[in-house]
Order: sequence, then structure tokens, then C-alpha cells
Amino acid sequence: MLAPPRRALIEKSEKVKEIKNLLMKYRALGIASLNKVRAQQLQEIRKKLENTAYLKVYKNTLVERALRELKDKPNLEKLKEYMHGSNLYIFTNHNPFKLALLLEKSKVKVPARTGDVATEDIIVPAGNTGLPPGPIISQLNAVGIPTRIESGSVWVSRDTVVAKKGEVINESLAAALSKLGLKPIELGLSLKAVYDDGVVLSEKDLKIDLEEYRQSIGEAYAQSLNLAINSAYLTSESVIPIIHKAMFEARNLALNAEVFLPEVLPDLLMKAHLEALALEAKVQEKQANK
Repeated sequence: MLAPPRRALIEKSEKVKEIKNLLMKYRALGIASLNKVRAQQLQEIRKKLENTAYLKVYKNTLVERALRELKDKPNLEKLKEYMHGSNLYIFTNHNPFKLALLLEKSKVKVPARTGDVATEDIIVPAGNTGLPPGPIISQLNAVGIPTRIESGSVWVSRDTVVAKKGEVINESLAAALSKLGLKPIELGLSLKAVYDDGVVLSEKDLKIDLEEYRQSIGEAYAQSLNLAINSAYLTSESVIPIIHKAMFEARNLALNAEVFLPEVLPDLLMKAHLEALALEAKVQEKQANK
């Protein structure tokens, strides 16, 4: 029977080998913080990603050792700066940006607990709380929420910021928010970094504003189409607008040059008629002034 220290060394060596095999099997490795992620939520995320990624909690020291020993993948050592605290390691062949979006969508709002850190500014909205007058008034006032009594209910007088992003929520505030039925804490996995085929992408790199991105693509499309039309560059998108533009310009040219073509003859006749009317009016005006 192996002595405990010897057994521990063998187990560590096997874990390192396991990590190295996973790194060779998958093109990408993501590091997500487990801070404030609750067990039930983690299980739900595992189910959502079971066909997309392999999720595993390892000691950071074991992963560092595996990265050190693996020489076939460039820039792996750059992941070390993100390997602090308790982490979940995500091995995947999935696009890192899609993975980040999947994790973002898996986040949920939950009631605040004492000691939680506000993930964003916590605002208690003005309006009817639906609660009858009583101790709740002093509870809300104690955490800076202004109240009034109206129609037998406690109302919050105005929108009130009770905690700024990054502030720790104390027991009194957690209790007040719970009484109001608010769920101000966002929980879920956030990618700290992803190693993808030789490139390390930080959390900032992985955040995409889809609406802004969609708008940028729309603007780029409109500008490129406008350029193609004005330069008469024929593409499947620009050919019809170019033909319309050419027809419009040719018609204007025929009108201005008074070329008698079937397409412009009615307009030329109308133009001549209007000019004749204008000339007649001037003649009549001169005769009236004599």
C-alpha cells in the first residue's frame, strides 16, 4: 500500500496528465471565476453546455504545471495572470465569443444576501410596494428609502439608489430588498480569459455589444452600397440602384437637352406649355402697363 504522500503525488501527476490531454483535445481553454456562483446554478450551466464544452474545477497549481509542461501550444503561459481565486476551467472547440454569450445568457437575478457585492447599481423604483404600514416603514427608511402611506399601502416616494456597483450589501439592506421582492444580484459564470488556438482573449475582448455591432454592420453596408452606386461598380446589391440612377440621369439629360424621345415627350410638352403660359402672362402685364 502506498504511503499518503506518495499517493498524493501520483494523484497530482494523473490530474496534470488529464489536463494536458484535455488541452490537446480541445482548441480553447476558458477560465471562469466561481466567486458567488451557487451550486444549483453551476449544475444548470453544466447541462446547458454539456454538448458544447467540458467543465472541470482544478487546483490552479495543477493547471499551471500542465501549461508549463505542454510545449506544443504557443502563449499558454499568458493564462497564468488570470488563474487566481477559485476557477472553473472550460475546455471547448466552440467559438470563444459564442461561449461568452452563452454564459452571459445563463446569468440569473437572485435576492441579495448579506455580504453580496452589488453587480450593478441597485435602484429601488418609486411606486406602491403592496405592503401594509408597519415595521416595514422603519426598515426602508433605515437604508435610505423614502416612503409615504397612500391608500392603505406603503409607497416608495422616488427612485432611490441604495447601493453602488461594487459595494457590499449589509444585513439591513438585504432584508429590505427581500421584503420588496427585488432580485438585484446577477449570478453566473463570467469568463476571465480564453485561450484560443494560440491567442489569449481577456474578459474585455470577449464582451460584445450586439446592438452596437449590428448597427456598425448596417452603417458599413449602407456606406459600401453608396460607394458602389456612385462609382458604378456592379454587384448583385448595387446593379438595380445603378440602373435606376442611370435611367434618372438619362431622363434629366434628355429633358434639359430637349431631345424628343417617347419617354420624355409628355414632360417636354408640359414644360413648353408652362413656358408659353409664363410668356403670355408677361406680355399681358406689359400691355396693361402701357
